[in-house]
Amino acid sequence: MTSNDQSAENFLRLIQESRRGKFKIYIGMSAGVGKSYRMLQEAHALLRSGIDVKIGLIETHNRTETLALTEGLPIIPRRKLFYKGRELDEMDVQAILNAHPELVIVDELAHTNIPGSKNEKRWQDVLEILDAGINVISAVNIQHIESLYDEVHSITNIDVTERVPDRVLHVADEVVNIDLTADELINRLKEGKIYDKAKVQTALANFFQPEKILQLRELALREVATAVERKIETTVPTNVQAKPERFLASISTNPETARRVIRKTARLAAYYNSRWYVLYVQMPAESPDRIRLDLQRHLINNLKLATELGAEVIQVKSSSIFKSIVDEAEKRNVTTICIGKPHFTLLEVILRTNAFNQLLTKLSASDIDLIILS
Repeated sequence: MTSNDQSAENFLRLIQESRRGKFKIYIGMSAGVGKSYRMLQEAHALLRSGIDVKIGLIETHNRTETLALTEGLPIIPRRKLFYKGRELDEMDVQAILNAHPELVIVDELAHTNIPGSKNEKRWQDVLEILDAGINVISAVNIQHIESLYDEVHSITNIDVTERVPDRVLHVADEVVNIDLTADELINRLKEGKIYDKAKVQTALANFFQPEKILQLRELALREVATAVERKIETTVPTNVQAKPERFLASISTNPETARRVIRKTARLAAYYNSRWYVLYVQMPAESPDRIRLDLQRHLINNLKLATELGAEVIQVKSSSIFKSIVDEAEKRNVTTICIGKPHFTLLEVILRTNAFNQLLTKLSASDIDLIILS
């Protein structure tokens, strides 16, 4: 590509970005903190200011206060879909695009659409709406953010199946935390403002425990703080020309370790607003005709996860993992290498100690840091 072509491409990107809708996300530590309520309050304020606001989708969960706030706001009707003999409602993306309001409210960003919908996930609907030049206000709970899956699971012991890739948050123009103390949230639950009274005791015994809420609250606050830092770095000019951080995560065919390394490196890269890579070194024993099918399937899924989280995936064939890690890191000006904590037998430790020492020696002679993730 010539410099003229590159200049034209950069200018085209700027034009496309200016035409794109603005995106605001409300984040909460759990259901019931007031995300939908706050979105509707903002919609009323914007409507009074003369902005063409419409509700694309709002989930009131029959909460009295939230239902009352929908009054007076124009609503784009949901489309009807038949699935497994039942008539179900789904957000009508095409109707939103046709109406083309200045701003649309879209609740529950992590929602999985009914099979037969144009997009599999609601966050994909939102990106399509933004690309059409329509501004969007949406909401999501912290437990639905992809890179936080392991931390959320360790806190709640719940397998959160509906998740939003971190890159969706990264394209947001504003990320706002809706914060309550644990006591305030539990009081709202006991008063029946979150779930029906019949579900309250079950919720108190499971998800809505003070120690769990506090940890989820910390995750939400941390996520928003990172988003603010990212915004400052990209919008506030600075004269300091620091070397840009670049992370390389080296993964194996061990599915659990690989997923954790990918998600933790994604968090680090998001914090530093930096490029990052995921490297898989295929050893001779892991060739397609020799590797177990289940491990091959897990590997493909993990590489797909890395791509969804914004990584550039690198695959190489080699008989030396450590040499390949260093070679690929140097080739891409990586500043930090992330690897999983090894789970070796005593014999493997003896056999691999020399190779690992070579890695440390090589890294000590360069400016590359090494992080061993638990």
